[in-house]
Amino acid sequence: MKTSYLKFVQWDESDHVHIGYCPDLFIGGVCHGRDEAKVYAELCQIVNDELIERRRTKQRLPKPRALVAMTIAA
Repeated sequence: MKTSYLKFVQWDESDHVHIGYCPDLFIGGVCHGRDEAKVYAELCQIVNDELIERRRTKQRLPKPRALVAMTIAA
């Protein structure tokens, strides 16, 4: 499922791991690991699963902030 939610992976120097974030859906990091590509792939799967569950339970999806910021800047 293609999504417009901002997803990013950031290196955490104190723990020496990459941490995956999707701030529109989750507070804080939701996955971590030493391999940046694997962390991003896991993050994408977590986001996908969350969106499927929210749609299944008819929960309202938050507006992607990245799209809001792009619209304001345009």
